[in-house]
Amino acid sequence: MSEETSSDAAEIVQVRQDGAIAIVTLNYPQRRNAFSLKMRETLYAQLYRLMHHEEACRAIVLTGAGNTFCAGGDISEMQTRKVLEYRQRNELPLDIFRLMVEGPKAIVAAVEGFAFGAGLSLAAACDYVVTSSAARYASAFVKVGLLPDTGLYWSLSQRVGGGLARELMLSAREFNGVEAGETGFANQVVEPGEALNAASKVAQQYAELPSVATAHLKAALATGIRTLDDAIEAEVNLQPILRRSREHQEAVSAFMEKRKPVFVAD
Repeated sequence: MSEETSSDAAEIVQVRQDGAIAIVTLNYPQRRNAFSLKMRETLYAQLYRLMHHEEACRAIVLTGAGNTFCAGGDISEMQTRKVLEYRQRNELPLDIFRLMVEGPKAIVAAVEGFAFGAGLSLAAACDYVVTSSAARYASAFVKVGLLPDTGLYWSLSQRVGGGLARELMLSAREFNGVEAGETGFANQVVEPGEALNAASKVAQQYAELPSVATAHLKAALATGIRTLDDAIEAEVNLQPILRRSREHQEAVSAFMEKRKPVFVAD
């Protein structure tokens, strides 16, 4: 198994390439991987690179160092009153959220320990969530006098439905990995310490799928298919493009030849 580690100077976000999978690790364990400004800047840069410039990467795993996913914002930075930094705090999380939801490659969350505030938002923005049964989640924003950010209004409702999302955001109550699985927030619940291994297996399955179809499907789902007309329009606009793709032709050839397809993006 060949591995390459990113050379980001701060190493507050580490990237390890494992075949077709990139494992992105939030690496600020002394503060439980708090979502600091530096982490936001670095995470956006790394995700953008992987999404748009790293052909070897076909799927992404997002996890945290030190047995914690992300415990939320860095409280020590919240004392700052500079207008520019306030704007960066507001804009960067939304840029990250859009990149995760609309980006062309699937992202799998591997959650151990705390996923509070922005940590909850990051997990919710992923395409698939693997959680430890002992993981702990909470919206938390209202407890520090803030509104949910990093797209949580949208992503939490997508995962658990509007009624439960409203309750979780307004109450800011904690829930564990077992409840996360029961409510649909998490797709898979595993024993403590097993989230990364399980998430990597799921990411490998995504990596073996046609990348062009995956990209178009993610974009369509992010745009929203709310009505019958939305669904029909998506099919009419996208299906002809995909039928001409090299990956579709490979899938048809592999089926006829009774072999496993090997997909290479156009």
